[in-house]
Amino acid sequence: LENISVIGESDNSTCKAVASGNRLIKEITLSEDFIKKASKQEIETAIIQASNRALEQAARVEQSEMSHAAMSILPGLG
Repeated sequence: LENISVIGESDNSTCKAVASGNRLIKEITLSEDFIKKASKQEIETAIIQASNRALEQAARVEQSEMSHAAMSILPGLG
């Protein structure tokens, strides 16, 4: 899971967050234009949105990976 990366974006795609499959944020990037024009509140909101979306994606990936691992261990349950 540590080697899997997922990306979440804010509504306006001005912020992107990259998370690992272990649900750890690895990177946050903001559009240069957005940084210059946005208020502190807008920047914070974009970071929160992108981070939450990346973490949601990471949780889905983790669940999928664990499900596949369980099926390989106990093939009769699938």
